[in-house]
Amino acid sequence: MQAETTTNTKCKQDNSLDEELSDVLIAISVISKRLARKLNQQLDQKKSNMEGENTHG
Repeated sequence: MQAETTTNTKCKQDNSLDEELSDVLIAISVISKRLARKLNQQLDQKKSNMEGENTHG
């Protein structure tokens, strides 16, 4: 009985850690996507600025 209780407790702890790890990985993914979007916007702005300078110069 003691071994079964220990196993159940260990299983619950593992599940809790798995869920926490999953949440952290999702957060990293969301932040990475936002950063990528911002970098693409900045790149597009630089391209637009360079094209504008080339047509006026």
